[in-house]
Amino acid sequence: MGKVIVSGATGFIGRPLVAALAARGDEATVLTRSPETTRAPPGGRVQGWDPTRPGEWYRAMDGANAVVHLAGERAVGARWTKAVKARILDSRVQSTARIVEAIAQAKDKPAVFVCASAVGFYGDRSSSQPADETAPAGNDFLAQVCAAWEAATEPARVAGVRVVNARIGIVLGPDGGALEEMAKPFRAFAGGPIGSGEQMVSWVSLDDVVHALLHMIDHASLSGPVNVVAPNAVSNAELSASIGAVLARPSWLRVPAFALRARFGEGADPLLTGQRALPKALQRSGYAFRHPELRGALEAALL
Repeated sequence: MGKVIVSGATGFIGRPLVAALAARGDEATVLTRSPETTRAPPGGRVQGWDPTRPGEWYRAMDGANAVVHLAGERAVGARWTKAVKARILDSRVQSTARIVEAIAQAKDKPAVFVCASAVGFYGDRSSSQPADETAPAGNDFLAQVCAAWEAATEPARVAGVRVVNARIGIVLGPDGGALEEMAKPFRAFAGGPIGSGEQMVSWVSLDDVVHALLHMIDHASLSGPVNVVAPNAVSNAELSASIGAVLARPSWLRVPAFALRARFGEGADPLLTGQRALPKALQRSGYAFRHPELRGALEAALL
């Protein structure tokens, strides 16, 4: 049994991750801003924290086997004002810096720090420009956020802790997340591709995200950037057609780019751009995907 610290533990990915840790006998410590109202996981505990400043919560890192950092301001589906962009960046970089500082101060340091990032690191790329973990960062706002986010983990590596930067794709799962929003127009018989539909979608099932994070904790061979995506990225048009097929709904009503720009401004970029990321590091380490094909992932999430 290991002791694992998890931030963002009440979120879309955090909830099933904490459940999976408890199911295999790990002691999960949930970092939360609301310790009074957060329920402790089976066999685990709740630890209050403020991700913007040092505090007593630093002591939780001492003796932990692993730390998984998932917290961060939602970046997709919002109009990116100057203030919103600052919150998106600060919520990731500042919280990571605080956790890394706590790890560095621990007498008995965790063996591994798994910090969330995103395939948005690579910027907008066509299907003919696949990106494995060696590809450089893009130039847009989210790419810059991801690069700064990952850079904030570097002091943990310098302190001798194995660091994994989990570059997560579009997560498809039940009861929340991006797929719930994507499926709404289809259920109302108004679904279809977004913009040109040509932008690539590097997707991954929620089940695979959880098990990939466990795999990162357990496998010492994994460090640095790791793309958490299924092996078979698709275009937005292909994703839309598959959602329609699974839900037995039409998928021809296109969402024009100008409408998204009018609503979200620069915040429409994540919806209108994409990349084909390749999970080379996971595959080299022997990870076996639960849902390597899109149809199976969608059926598991939607039906």
